[in-house]
Amino acid sequence: MVSTLTRIIRFIHGYRTIALLALIAIVAGTVAELYAPQVLRTLIDDGIIGGDRDQIWRSAGWLTALAVFSGLARFAYGYLSARVSHGAAFGLRKEIFAKLQKLSFSYYDRVQTGQLMTRVTSDVDLVRDFIGGGMVQMISAVLMLVITAAILLSMNLWLALIALSVIPVTLLILLLFVSRLGPMFKSFQERLSRLNGIFGENISGVRIVRTFTAEDSETDRYRRANQDLLDSGLAIRNSIANAFPLLFSVGSFGVVLITWVGAVMIVKRTLSVGELVAFTSYLVLLLQPLFMLGFGAQQIARASAGAERIFEILDAKIDVAEVDDAIVLPEVQGRITFEDVTLQYPGDARDILKGLTFSIETKTTVAVVGSTGSGKTSLVNLIPRYYDPSEGVVAIDGHDVRTLKLDFLRRHIAMVMQDPVLFSGTVSENISYGRPEATQDQIEAVARMAQAHGFISALSKGYMTHIGERGVTLSGGQRQRISIARALLVDPKILIMDDSTSALDSRTESALIEDLDDLMRTRTTIIIGQRPSALARADKVLLIEDGRIADEGTHQELLERNCTYAEILATPPGAVPHELPSFCDMSGLEGRDA
Repeated sequence: MVSTLTRIIRFIHGYRTIALLALIAIVAGTVAELYAPQVLRTLIDDGIIGGDRDQIWRSAGWLTALAVFSGLARFAYGYLSARVSHGAAFGLRKEIFAKLQKLSFSYYDRVQTGQLMTRVTSDVDLVRDFIGGGMVQMISAVLMLVITAAILLSMNLWLALIALSVIPVTLLILLLFVSRLGPMFKSFQERLSRLNGIFGENISGVRIVRTFTAEDSETDRYRRANQDLLDSGLAIRNSIANAFPLLFSVGSFGVVLITWVGAVMIVKRTLSVGELVAFTSYLVLLLQPLFMLGFGAQQIARASAGAERIFEILDAKIDVAEVDDAIVLPEVQGRITFEDVTLQYPGDARDILKGLTFSIETKTTVAVVGSTGSGKTSLVNLIPRYYDPSEGVVAIDGHDVRTLKLDFLRRHIAMVMQDPVLFSGTVSENISYGRPEATQDQIEAVARMAQAHGFISALSKGYMTHIGERGVTLSGGQRQRISIARALLVDPKILIMDDSTSALDSRTESALIEDLDDLMRTRTTIIIGQRPSALARADKVLLIEDGRIADEGTHQELLERNCTYAEILATPPGAVPHELPSFCDMSGLEGRDA
């Protein structure tokens, strides 16, 4: 816990001057509070009991001035600590977001979006509250505790020993309190993450929920997670509710004991009334930092739980990391080679790809065909280093992609996916996402090539139309065409189209392929799909089965000699089934999921 919070302190490094001023303000306020009982003693002994009216006025003036000064110091502390805490939270969020941009795809395969959202919001807020309140207050509490104890000892040794006897008991209660709260707060944050995850899944999948009339089951799933969060929160509240009355009871017992002993000493004339009042005031001031430590312990436990979860992100291993001596090629031709490549995803013992060896020449078009789960997408994911192979080498122009700078590598590769992701904003902003400086003419030119200009022009504001989060106002085919235009605008040396025309009708796809034909011949193109119109234009077709290359050749060659290839193409989605060659066993198609 201590080491975790120590790491958090580095985020206030840029605000250390403001943090120092906040500490000075809280110390100044503390000194004013500690001086007040001495003025009160003089007021009672010399002013009230001694009958010195001038002393009464002087003491009253001092008490007023100290109260005003203490209030101003507290205000300054609150303002300055807020600057520090929000600045530290800003730095935390910035560093978390920067790390999330670098983490490998395998990390996102393991972590839910809801968990990440909770860590960037709720967990950071817990740390911010600690920095803005708990940390400085804890310093102030320790300072006040030490100074008050010293003053008590200087005033009356026996009464001070009685007063200080409550400290060990109080600290023991606090220690037990904090040791229980830490795991409880961590459990609470984990349940909050789970609840947010369910909420996020429900919102993103609302159409599926409605389609399958699963509203009741989703509501019940959310209710159970919400109940778990409620139970965890109530357990924390109960723990706090049990601890603080015990702390107050110990403190109250000390006050009662001091008052009784002090009264006896007054009767024996070994203590004045003013000294007893001052001593009792100091005892209250002694208990105040103990109670502050109690509240601070709660914040420490909460902040520690949040910080641990934050550092799980910041300390996460980057599976696909750039080597220190990564290079930039003077020019990219686009020749791709796979040499005995095997792939296992992190945490999965299965080989998804098994000993792949093949090459794709510059400015050629290669189609990758295979049944569902054969490893097609996994294959192309290795080229821009979304994942690294477990064994073997993936190379571009003879250079292992692991030796290239990541931004350089990915700047020359564009991938269009089957389910494209669009961002909230205008159509133009989405098309120019990879090249923000592009002119409107350039944007419209690639939109025409992607067969998107027609429907974009028909939108309410054309290219300036806002399309909503993830492009929800567009059809699947429209989103695919915008994503194709986005890829074409960056003019990549390697273009990968992962079933990116699956939502298009045959006529639109044929027109698209026709327009892209010349463009594809000037760069290395990889097409994943099973539409005959695209496969027929490919210079080579790779047939992938169970992570291996089962066959390769032209579309016509495979169609004439390979039954597996013919069967896959027999019923392409959205197209008329093709007749199988006569040498293929028709019974093999029964029950086949094309």
